[in-house]
Amino acid sequence: MARKQCKKCPWKTSTNPHEIPHGYSETKHKALKSTIASSPESSLADRDHFAMMACHESRLGKEQVCVGWLHNQLGVGNNIALRLAVITGRVDADIEIVGPQHECFEDTLP
Repeated sequence: MARKQCKKCPWKTSTNPHEIPHGYSETKHKALKSTIASSPESSLADRDHFAMMACHESRLGKEQVCVGWLHNQLGVGNNIALRLAVITGRVDADIEIVGPQHECFEDTLP
C-alpha cells in the first residue's frame, strides 16, 4: 500500500513551513539543501551514501523518507543515485502525493 504524503509536508504548495509540527527551524530547513542532487551526475558521486530528506513526522531512529522529497528527486530533481536505490529495492518508492507540489527545494523555504 502506498505511503501517503503527510498533511504538512513542505513540498506541498499549500503548506506554510512555519506550521510544520514539532517546531520549525529555518536553519535546519535550509541545511536540507544537501539532500538535493545538483545534477544527475553529481548524485552518482557517492551513490551508496547519499543524503535523503526524512519526513518530519518520522520517529527519531526510525526515519522514513519524505514523500514530497522522494517525488521531487525521482521526477524533476533527476536524482540518478536515488533512482538506482529504488530499482535495487534499497528505497521504497510506493508513495502517494497529495495536491500541487513545489518544483524545486528553494520554493519550499518561507
